[in-house]
Amino acid sequence: MQGLALTTHSLPGSKRDRLLQSPFLFGHLLFSFQGIPSKRNENTDTMKSCILFSISILAFLFQFPHAMAQNELDRRVETLLEQMTLKEKVGQMTQLTVDMIVKGQPYAPQVPVEIDEEKLRKAVIEYGVGSILNTPSGVLLGLEEWHRLHAAIQQAVEQTRLKIPILYGIDAIHGVNYCKGATLFPQPVAVACTWNPDLARDIAAITAYECRAAGFPWNFSPALDVGRNPEWPRLWESFGEDVLLNERLGVATVEGYQGDDPAAPDKVAACLKHFTGYGMPWSGKDRTPAYIPERQLREYFLPAYQAAVDAGALTLMVNSGEINGVPVHASKFLLTDVLRGELGFEGLVVSDWEDINYLHTRHKVAATKKEAVRMAVEAGIDMSMVPTDYDFPTLLLELVQEGTIPESRIEASVRRILKVKMALGLFERPLSAPADYPDFGSEKHRRKSLEAARESIVLLKNEGGALPLKEGAKVLVTGPTAHTLRSINGGWTFTWQGERADELAPEKMTILEALRAKLGVSNVGYAPGASYDEALDIEGAVKAAEAADVIVLCLGELSYTEFMGSLTDMNLPEAQYELARALARTGKPIVLVLAEGRPRIVRQVEPLAAAVVGVFLPGMEGAEALAEILLGQTNPSGKLPFTYPRHSNSLVPYDHKFTEEVLSNELYGPYFNPQWEFGHGLSYTTFAYEGLELSTERLPEGGSLEVRVRVRNSGARPGKEVVQLYVRDDYAGITPPVKRLRGFEKIELQPGEVRTVSFTLRAEDLAFVGLNNQWVTEPGTFTVFVGGLEKSFEYVP
Repeated sequence: MQGLALTTHSLPGSKRDRLLQSPFLFGHLLFSFQGIPSKRNENTDTMKSCILFSISILAFLFQFPHAMAQNELDRRVETLLEQMTLKEKVGQMTQLTVDMIVKGQPYAPQVPVEIDEEKLRKAVIEYGVGSILNTPSGVLLGLEEWHRLHAAIQQAVEQTRLKIPILYGIDAIHGVNYCKGATLFPQPVAVACTWNPDLARDIAAITAYECRAAGFPWNFSPALDVGRNPEWPRLWESFGEDVLLNERLGVATVEGYQGDDPAAPDKVAACLKHFTGYGMPWSGKDRTPAYIPERQLREYFLPAYQAAVDAGALTLMVNSGEINGVPVHASKFLLTDVLRGELGFEGLVVSDWEDINYLHTRHKVAATKKEAVRMAVEAGIDMSMVPTDYDFPTLLLELVQEGTIPESRIEASVRRILKVKMALGLFERPLSAPADYPDFGSEKHRRKSLEAARESIVLLKNEGGALPLKEGAKVLVTGPTAHTLRSINGGWTFTWQGERADELAPEKMTILEALRAKLGVSNVGYAPGASYDEALDIEGAVKAAEAADVIVLCLGELSYTEFMGSLTDMNLPEAQYELARALARTGKPIVLVLAEGRPRIVRQVEPLAAAVVGVFLPGMEGAEALAEILLGQTNPSGKLPFTYPRHSNSLVPYDHKFTEEVLSNELYGPYFNPQWEFGHGLSYTTFAYEGLELSTERLPEGGSLEVRVRVRNSGARPGKEVVQLYVRDDYAGITPPVKRLRGFEKIELQPGEVRTVSFTLRAEDLAFVGLNNQWVTEPGTFTVFVGGLEKSFEYVP
């Protein structure tokens, strides 16, 4: 076993890396080189000292404006904080849903929506709430309606003593999905299928622009919940199962939302969620317990948050669930010791929906609501998403007045809240004007959504060149996901569950409509065959297939999110399998389209299809993108960001242990035998990998190793390929995974074109969390895998 000589590391991308990037430290390190013995003459040493001094001065000047701005921000915050009463401070820590200020009852507002002046006065003036969130329940507002609502809130703010602006938060997870006319994009798991951080950044930037156009400065996104359990109904809100993919796409999304200046009129505050471990519930059902050893929590779930914190994310939302019997909302270890102390997060921490109260009513760790408030605030919550009563500020005020919680703890949270509001420029610009955003819902933004949808679609199988469809082919479109927008958009689409997508976006195309638009109505027949869980007219679909050359069979899921999408069975409803088997008996070739938000078991029907295409919530332009791919107008380039299981009881991720491969069962075969592996995705062209090279066979401590490989488009048409670098630690002190993704790059090649792709590996890229819960890179041999090629090297500290 390796492990005699160890090199320890903090979390990859942690405070160590931030310090190394600091101009102050950079200058200090340069000065330190003056003490290194030199064989050069005295004049050379003097020149070196002058150069180092000059660089250090430049570094100081580079950092000076930022330091001055930060000092001014701190001064403004302290000046305002000194003027605030305790009640005003507690109010800033309170977040209400918008239903609390409009006419009607919570969850049943009056339609059309109207501000209730008495309710608004109570929330903003009497209680001084710091934040409002959400859309009126079940109602989709337009741009002008949102602006009237924000203006009414600001008028109430102007009547308060200190005029502290409201921080309005919204779930705009695939565009501004709660505003009419906004551009809707692929859902996060579909963005992950693109393996394209640049696209993720562009999508986030457009979403930020349209958020501000609608008056929202705070977006509850990105979700960095590494989706390690494919049953989980929120898998599609994540970037999949891999650590590095979540890191890269998460950072790109934060950069797109916040840019260099979150106060800019087209930028918003990002909100990392749901910290942490949310993506691996033991049962697979939403908000149910997780059991995650600390070292796995550190290795698989914290790195994406660390990277996004280092990227400057301003806010963070907490996991609603519990880990190892401790609700995360009550975990001082996670929210203070780890998040603040280790990851260095200095921003605003907000609870999820009613989750402080749930410490009492659901988790049963607090005997009263008051005790729940105490536990959450002491754990590290800055703002409570209450969201439909005033118990939180009332109880928190009592806790401070009776001496249970010191006022200094309240002030720490209020500082963070005020800093976010100031960083967003809300004191200077609390409202935006629609006229300042001419590209809201524009054709330019729609084209970007279409581009992302194209790259998100995954060609999973294509036997005998079944795709692209032959010119002039007669097509039958059938199945429960063929003629609905729900199956290509998912939840958080106009409404929480996305169930009204067809009603509220009649101008957008379903899969059926997109194929008819491309091929003509006379060439595309339609028979639903089955609903999601019920056979409708399977015989009718079989009869309709008689006139078709090929069947496009659309199976999968409708829209859902959170607990409403929890499963008891990963198999699709039997009606869908029955439809597939009946159509297969016609002998007509089947193109199986899987429109779903997570992998559902298809081993029963996959052999019946000549081609299989994965459509994992590509958004409003997804049907057009799919039609282009089916017809060969676009070459597919998506890759799976999760392992697609073959059986419900074999939910093993790609970076599993060797025992999942070397052991087998005579009846059912190998333990790890997925339907399709993580990173899988076909193209209409072919790519050849050649000449894998390592710059050295011995990686020293503090050094780096370059991995180079030539990729050639060996097919007849242009295509995009995701070059994936995997590394295996051959032997380690903790049983190593069979491989881990350590780098990727998406490239585009013309037929015959060759490109050399390079990756750099350092010791920290090979690290894992050891028995002492510390990051470590052990000496020994490692194997590199790229495109079916492999090479080995040795790490020698």
